[in-house]
Amino acid sequence: MELIPIGEAARRLHLNASALRYYEERGLVRPAARHAGRRMYGRTELRRLALVALMQRLGVRLDTAAAVLDESGKQWRSVVRDQIDELDALIERAQEARKFLSEALNCPAEHPTSECPHLVGVLDQLFTGGTFEELVEEHSGAAPVTPR
Repeated sequence: MELIPIGEAARRLHLNASALRYYEERGLVRPAARHAGRRMYGRTELRRLALVALMQRLGVRLDTAAAVLDESGKQWRSVVRDQIDELDALIERAQEARKFLSEALNCPAEHPTSECPHLVGVLDQLFTGGTFEELVEEHSGAAPVTPR
């Protein structure tokens, strides 16, 4: 494959050229060459950029992408495991947020934080010394509420 300029590389990856320059600043990719001052990319650089773009679209940190690209197997696997742990925690928080909002949505009252016994109870637990983690544990066995 021949080298292509930054604009074409950005177009192929559905990115802005500024994103490619930013990834270069972060040390994630270097152009294969420069012709008349223009950054030129080959297949190897495009693969690196494609990985970075994919990870960004998935919400994965650039540090994780950098580790996968440049660290030893043991090191990048450790970074990826840590990222997976963070994602698992995020998923758990998102599920709890969905459950809480669904319960609020299912409350027929106009003002659920003052008129729905379940939500009032949850909020009262928090300001009387309960923790978020305790609430999650207490309510994790309950059947999920389906929004209307």
